[in-house]
Amino acid sequence: MPEDQELIEEILQGSQAAMEVLTRKYYKPIYAFVYRKVGNKEMAYDLTQEIFIKMMQRIKSYSNKGSFKSWLYTIAVNHCQDYWRSADYKQTSKQTELQETIKSEHSNIPYIFERKETREQVKAAINSLPDIQREAVILKYYHDMKIQEIADITNANVSTVKSRLKQGLGKIATALERGEGYGKQQTK
Repeated sequence: MPEDQELIEEILQGSQAAMEVLTRKYYKPIYAFVYRKVGNKEMAYDLTQEIFIKMMQRIKSYSNKGSFKSWLYTIAVNHCQDYWRSADYKQTSKQTELQETIKSEHSNIPYIFERKETREQVKAAINSLPDIQREAVILKYYHDMKIQEIADITNANVSTVKSRLKQGLGKIATALERGEGYGKQQTK
């Protein structure tokens, strides 16, 4: 498969085929990211389509200073944030937040992502995190991004990303220990 930069150069010269190849290359990971953020297949599909439309509209502004992947995820993160702020989300949202007062003492939390018996509970616990923590957790553990990449994408510094990850993982662990998350509503 051609490198991203080669594809972008072809797209800028008018190649529809290069646009299709680039879209195909990133569609599944972007859809997966959006789905994990919104938790609704149809809404994730719609938002993913909108993200790729934005990518096509803004491809000329890609400066090649960072990786194309990070640039595209930045569009995805920003688009999802716009959705959360929109009237559509406010009208249809049923999500709640997990309590923020308890800190986790666990030092090796990522093991929770590997346990099959708690997959739905983990998903529910992640969905109950505040958006900035949920974003960091999804990008790190589902999309294997480095902390610096997450910082670039979310326009935060590295220490902030580390803090969001630590707090988010602590809240997930606490929810799983209590048996919360799946099928239960948490309150502030």
